Amino acid sequence: MGRILLLVMQLALAALAGYWGGQHAGRVSEATLPPVLPAPAARPAPPPEPPAVATREQQAAAGPAGATAVNLSISYRTAVERAAPSVVTVHSARTAARGPLGIAGRKVLSRGLGSGVLIDDRGHIVTNNHVVEGATELAVGLPDGTLRRTRLLGVDPDTDLAVLQVDATDLTPIQLGDPRTLAVGDVVLAVGNPLGVGQTVTQGIVSAVGRKGIGINPIENFIQTDAAINPGNSGGALIDTAGRLVGINSAILSRGGGSEGIGFAIPVDLAIRVAASLEKQGRVARGYLGVSTEPPPRGQAGVLIAAVQRGGPADRGGLKPGDHVLRVGQRPIEQPGDLASVTMDLEPGTRVPVEVERDNRHLTLEVELGRRPPLRRSPQPGE
Repeated sequence: MGRILLLVMQLALAALAGYWGGQHAGRVSEATLPPVLPAPAARPAPPPEPPAVATREQQAAAGPAGATAVNLSISYRTAVERAAPSVVTVHSARTAARGPLGIAGRKVLSRGLGSGVLIDDRGHIVTNNHVVEGATELAVGLPDGTLRRTRLLGVDPDTDLAVLQVDATDLTPIQLGDPRTLAVGDVVLAVGNPLGVGQTVTQGIVSAVGRKGIGINPIENFIQTDAAINPGNSGGALIDTAGRLVGINSAILSRGGGSEGIGFAIPVDLAIRVAASLEKQGRVARGYLGVSTEPPPRGQAGVLIAAVQRGGPADRGGLKPGDHVLRVGQRPIEQPGDLASVTMDLEPGTRVPVEVERDNRHLTLEVELGRRPPLRRSPQPGE
């Protein structure tokens, strides 16, 4: 009996100890667990950093290579926005009368399409002579989409230039650049209407300046570019990256009739001089010396006079066959083409000093230039 009572008491004590231990352990576990926190809301990803824009100081610090890299990343959008409103489409047609005295109206013999550049706010447009040559009807498509009749003020076949005038308001003349600052490698843009698809811009570089001897025009001093120029671009604008006019697109060299990366533009300074003469007189008057020339001995600059026109400007000024011409005015003569170029740039009647070498002596003779006969016949408007 006593043993049974002792066993019951031991079991009771064990149960009491187990209960107390379980309660104590539960409290310790809850106290040591980290608190349960709500999950943080997802944060949006930070916006990407805008690309850094190099300042002029940073470009200068980067040197020529760094400046070139910065320039290559610049869009030409602004240049095009400035120049595009000044480039027009030139529509030409050659028509003939139908029936006796034209009582049956006129029939269209041929149509042409080219480009032109508005050079002032009086409606004067420069284009190529070959764009309007032989046309009896002319019209220009303005950038706003309107088509306006235009009249031909004059043509100069020697440079392949022509000037039109359109009566319109709110015109946007192009800003003129200085082609003398162009260098090989400069970026240029050609703006025009190639193949009649609508105004189009192509980009390239200046491949050469002062290009002569191509055989396209009697007077040549081209800017050569690899900007794509196709039929319809003729008469359009060649602009620099500031949107300034540096040349009038004129011709391409091509085997198949398409652009092969050899295009030629007439420098804007020559185009403006020709345009001014055509506006005032309807033609261009050029100086004339009256000599034939040949190259000097190998290794020498200048030009030799082979013959002198009797009674011509050179003869009256004292020039003789065999004279070695070194300079005309302020311009040195490096090759035979330079002599013709400098005299054609001057007005008839201009008195100009001509420096020559004769019998191992240097002489300076004053010559009054005459009027140069046309190198090509200038067709009259409407012919």
